[in-house]
Amino acid sequence: MAGDHGSTTIILNKSQWEAKLEEAKARRKIVVVDFFASWCGPCRIMGPIFIELSKKYESNLIFCKVDVDEVADVTTEWEIRAMPTFLFINNGKQIDKVVGANKDELEKKIHHYATNQSEQSSASTCKCTIS
Repeated sequence: MAGDHGSTTIILNKSQWEAKLEEAKARRKIVVVDFFASWCGPCRIMGPIFIELSKKYESNLIFCKVDVDEVADVTTEWEIRAMPTFLFINNGKQIDKVVGANKDELEKKIHHYATNQSEQSSASTCKCTIS
C-alpha cells in the first residue's frame, strides 16, 4: 500500500494489532479501524477520506487500517463480514461501527468520539444524585 497514510497505522499482523490496542488502552484513546480489501471499490473511495480524518483528529483518536485478506485472523476475531467496516474500539471492546461507504456517518461518529472522549471515559464512573 503506497502513498500518504496520514496518521494511520497500517496493521500487518496480529501481534502489531494487539500492541496497538494495548497502546490505546495505556493512552486512554479510542481506536478507529478501517477494515478494507484492496479489490473493494467502496474501500478505495473511503480510504482517502479515512486518511484525511486521521490527520484532522490525530491528537484525539488512534487510527488503523487492516487489510482483511492480509490479516485474516484479526478480521475473523472481530467478525468483519463486509467491507469497508469501520470499528470504534475503547478498552479493547467495540463501542460503535459503520458498515459500508457512508462518508457522512463515518465523519459524524469520528467527530463525536474525538470531541466527547474525555466525557465518555468519565461518564461510566459518574454517579449523580438529585437531593
